[in-house]
Amino acid sequence: MTRTWQVQDAKARFSELLETSLAEGPQVVTKRGVEAAVLVPIDQWRRLEKMARPDLKELLLAPEARTDTLTPPRKKHRHRVSPAFE
Repeated sequence: MTRTWQVQDAKARFSELLETSLAEGPQVVTKRGVEAAVLVPIDQWRRLEKMARPDLKELLLAPEARTDTLTPPRKKHRHRVSPAFE
């Protein structure tokens, strides 16, 4: 169960916040009533991080179109006069 902690409580009782996060999952920390941060167990963080950053194999095998991101836009070229060889 996700619990919400005010920042001053989180600072004063960080050990309890950490233990609760490990036992119950993510814990939300608020600052002046606005959600500011989340403390999550490291194994859950690593899973989320891996999902957010796919590797090259996953990108190449993805069903979405990806050709538009592989080719950078070309700049306008200026016409140059060919040199005359005499």
